[in-house]
Amino acid sequence: MTSDAVLHEKHDGYATVTLNRPHRLNAFNEDQHLRLRAALDDCAADDDCRAVILTGAGRGFSAGQDLSDRDPTLGGPRPDLGLTLETYYNPLIRQMRALGKPIICAVNGVAAGAGANIALAGDIVIAARSASFIQAFSKIGLVPDAGGTWWLTRRLGEARAKALALTAEPLPAETAAEWGLIWKCVDDAELMAQARKFAEKFANGPTAAYALTKHLIQAASTNSLDEQLAMERNFQHKAGQSDEYREGVAAFLQKRPANFRGK
Repeated sequence: MTSDAVLHEKHDGYATVTLNRPHRLNAFNEDQHLRLRAALDDCAADDDCRAVILTGAGRGFSAGQDLSDRDPTLGGPRPDLGLTLETYYNPLIRQMRALGKPIICAVNGVAAGAGANIALAGDIVIAARSASFIQAFSKIGLVPDAGGTWWLTRRLGEARAKALALTAEPLPAETAAEWGLIWKCVDDAELMAQARKFAEKFANGPTAAYALTKHLIQAASTNSLDEQLAMERNFQHKAGQSDEYREGVAAFLQKRPANFRGK
């Protein structure tokens, strides 16, 4: 699937999905939301796709919501932003978290507002050195959304989460990596090469085990220890019954690379 608002390119074992409204710094409108969700649905259903790179075209990842159609000086009823979240942003975040394949977010420039928080929903987040993350909501009288208060508080703690949300100051990619908000900051010229390196690794890895691991770690922040131990037991039972485990052990004992087939 290819469209103007989202580009979906298939490679050997993985896909690259690109937000493609560079003239609006990839700010989201309804069409881009629907196109992105359709692309992710396609990736989920495609057995040949075992990892996803999500990035932005042009000079930035995403500026968040496109406000050009919400100019209050034009009159009309006030928008129901809660409905916007429930219709577009919340389903997207849930879809990204539920996808049974690793998502590598390659942040190639500014990621602001909901754009920052969509980037932070990725499983592996790498950012160009020139990139920054901005919780821009307070500048227009709003609160962080698209999971922003969840990511910031759990990864950075209350003090840093509040400061970033209340001041709307840009957080440079290098600092984001040092603080543990993202996985890695790389030189701009290396960003996509690094993203492809991860995607190729995942494309040749144990896809089912990756999915189980992803869901275990996502559950850990809200589970009790006993709940997490039980979940690990159940998921390890499932993993141990898989062809991936059989192949992985055989390859280890035979001192050869494993040939995982994504099952």
